[in-house]
Amino acid sequence: MATETQSGRAARRPTSQTVFGALVVLLGIVLLLDTTGIADTDFLLTYVPSLFVLVALYAMIASGFRNLAGPLVIVLLAGGSQLVALGVLEFADLAPLWPVFVIVFGLSVVLARYRARVHTVPDEYVSAVAFFGGSEKRTTSKSFAGADLTAVFGGAELDLRDAAVADSPAQVSATALFGGVDVVVPRDWNVRVDVIPVFGAAEDDRPRREEERDEVDLVVTGFVAFGEISVTD
Repeated sequence: MATETQSGRAARRPTSQTVFGALVVLLGIVLLLDTTGIADTDFLLTYVPSLFVLVALYAMIASGFRNLAGPLVIVLLAGGSQLVALGVLEFADLAPLWPVFVIVFGLSVVLARYRARVHTVPDEYVSAVAFFGGSEKRTTSKSFAGADLTAVFGGAELDLRDAAVADSPAQVSATALFGGVDVVVPRDWNVRVDVIPVFGAAEDDRPRREEERDEVDLVVTGFVAFGEISVTD
């Protein structure tokens, strides 16, 4: 049994947060080699934006394309930066395209509402958007499947303390831009946080227990910039 548990843990793929952290460490090493004169890494630094594109694409694939808004923003920003770094485009050519980010955000909200409607069981799937305000949702579904939560200059909270997961793991996709998303879960749930933070924080604020179950009840994916995504009980 112990062998099976260990092999199951070893087979887990890295989270997008782990990949992002490893990327930052790699970037720091490259910068250190350049600033200390050990090696000329200018040619490598030219392709740094492409690495962020790869991390964002990995985040989308790892979430089963449920986490789209945040990674798409990273793809657009990093992809544009890469084209500028390669001299294909000038920054002035990209400036008029800023409304694309508004379009991406709007599409993410529409898709979230659509996914919420296609589930037949009430409250099995929850969608919430907080835009310059607050949104609080609570579900008591005993077959909770997931949620889409978006907070822009506001706060969104999802209370799952009276819910249960029939088919583990359930998945919450959260996006926080200059705002906060709070997911309240039962104390005994095993939650994995797989969020890409950019000048923000993504944390499981619950106190650690002595014994942790191997089965994951909930996976929180998403993107946070200048805000916070937290899991509490």
